[in-house]
Order: sequence, then structure tokens, then C-alpha cells
Amino acid sequence: MQSKRYDKQIQLTEIGVSGQEKLSKAKVLVIGAGGLGCPVLQNLAAAGVGNIGIVDGDVIAETNLHRQFLYSMNDVGSKKVTVAKEVVFRQNPDVNIVVYPKYFTSQNAFEIVSDYQIIVDCTDDNATRYLINDIALVKNIPMVYASIHKFEGQLSVFNYQNGPTYRCLFSESEALKKSVNCNDSGVLGVLPNMLGVMQTNEVLKIILGIGVVLNGKLLLYNGLNNYFQTIDFSGNEIEKEKGIQNGLAVLNQILNIGLGVISANDFLIELTNESNVVIDIRESYEAPKLEIENIYHIPLAQLDDFLKGIERNKKIILFCQEGNRSKLTGDYLIKNGFANVHHLSNGIESLLKKNI
Repeated sequence: MQSKRYDKQIQLTEIGVSGQEKLSKAKVLVIGAGGLGCPVLQNLAAAGVGNIGIVDGDVIAETNLHRQFLYSMNDVGSKKVTVAKEVVFRQNPDVNIVVYPKYFTSQNAFEIVSDYQIIVDCTDDNATRYLINDIALVKNIPMVYASIHKFEGQLSVFNYQNGPTYRCLFSESEALKKSVNCNDSGVLGVLPNMLGVMQTNEVLKIILGIGVVLNGKLLLYNGLNNYFQTIDFSGNEIEKEKGIQNGLAVLNQILNIGLGVISANDFLIELTNESNVVIDIRESYEAPKLEIENIYHIPLAQLDDFLKGIERNKKIILFCQEGNRSKLTGDYLIKNGFANVHHLSNGIESLLKKNI
């Protein structure tokens, strides 16, 4: 760490040498290297954040240059992440920069996020923001958000210390998915640079553990009249759960996790493990009943409510009369983010053949 470079920052009692060391060890992922991403990258590097990832599949266009100050006319047509890395590295060679010249998608999300501790959302479409939110929820890391429109911008921090999520503030809808970006409506060039600097400020506070983070707060700014407003908002457990389910469903798809099949013999062994959640999904009138302490009798109509209190990595074993309903139900749970689901092959009929 070059102490002279950061001398004025280290002089702050809230930071000091120990704080600067925290910054040098920090790992921050910036998704989007456009109007918001450029100032975020410049200011993270200037502050000495030691490990920065940059995700963007776009190339530089001339129309970017009035607001994306990392780039020049000579860079038009080049990959944004390639040029951004070169410029930021010249700014501060101490920083380790990893680039991902691709768009952030459900196929590559978990691989890219890896062991980063903060995600900075510098994108311009809501579908990607929902994905970032859901991945951040599963990884239990904060998402520093900003968006811009014409002369206005907004800023918040989601998933911070179990705080509200992006979905808590903006519940998903087709209208939001189709919302316009600056390519459609235009933007004042200085606006994303102001919001990007404010995003960086939130990142630094999170890393250093200082100040008040915009957790459960939405900051609104209007550049035409210099109007600032901060709005408080609360978490929504239903929306949080939806985000976690979606994130785990993405992870399960990547890992190709499928429904496990358990034989009658193995089922009897699994019954002795009290950490397993064994569920009889048959209706109350179906017989014979297995009156065993470790078995929950939950008909299908009540299953969703019952599972709200079950951790999604818990081992769940389903059974029905002949195995058909438990298989379909198990597939449903896998698609909804449960990662360790099994069912009894041929249902309780397989146990009857063993005179159980």
C-alpha cells in the first residue's frame, strides 16, 4: 500500500491505516461500465479499493462520450471493459482489475459474483437489476443501486444487513421490465457522474463500516432544481422470499440439480435422521398412515405454507401412495429454489411390499 497516495484519506480518524487496509483488501464487482460505471470505477480505484471486477458486454459508441469519461474517440468500437481496465490501471497500478467482457445473465451470474463482497449495479434495465438483487440475496451481500432518467436520479443500498431488497421497493411487473433507459429518453451528461460518485460513497462506507448507509432509504435527486429528497421504505418478507427463490432457482439450474430418488430401504434409514424433513403429502383419508414421529402429514394444498418455515438447503423427502404425486411435487420444489429434495420411489406401496 502506497501510504503517500492515500495520505489525506488516512488522516481521517474514521479511516486511518486500518481502514485503508480494509479498502485494499476489499473485492467489489461493478456491473455495467457505462454512465454510472465509469465514475464508480474511477473513484473506487482512486480510493484504493484493491480488487475490482468489471462486467459489460458492450462496445464504446460515440454517443457514450458525453457522459462516460473513461473513453475517448479513439476508443469507439472497442470493448468497454478492455478500455476501462487500461485507463483505471494507469490511474492506480495498485488495483487488481478483473474484466468480464459479457453481459450479466442467469447463466454466468454465480460464476462472476464468486467471492466479491459488494455488487454495484450500474446497469440500465430492470430485468438485470432483479437478477442482481436475487443473486446478491442468495450470496448475502449488499447491492448498491442507482438509476438515472433525463435530469433525475435515485440511489439506494439493498440487501444490507438483512435490510430491504430491490424487490421490496420495486415489486416486479411487466411495466417495470419495459421501462425506458437513457438510450430511449436522453440524459444530462453530468447526472450519471454525480450518481456514480454517490454510489462509490456508499460502497466505501460499507467497506469501512462508517457513517449511515442508505439502507431502507431511497435518495432522489433532480438536477434542474438541485432538489434532494430521502424516502424511507420497509422490507417486504414476501418479496424477499421471492428473490431468494428466484436466486436459488438460478443456482439449481446452473448446478443441474434434480430430484433425488430414494428406495424403500434407504427411506427407512433416512427416517432415523432427525435433521431430515420427511413429508407425507397424501390426503387425510388415504391409508395406511405411517405413525412415525419424524414424519409430517401435510396435504398438497397446505404444502407451500408449511415450507415457508423450512430452510432451502434442508434435506426434504416426499412420499405419496404410489410415487407419482411426490415426483411432480419434488420437481416443483426444485424449480422454486429447494436444493436438496428427494422422493420415495413407488411411494408407500413400496413399503407395504416390505410388510412395514
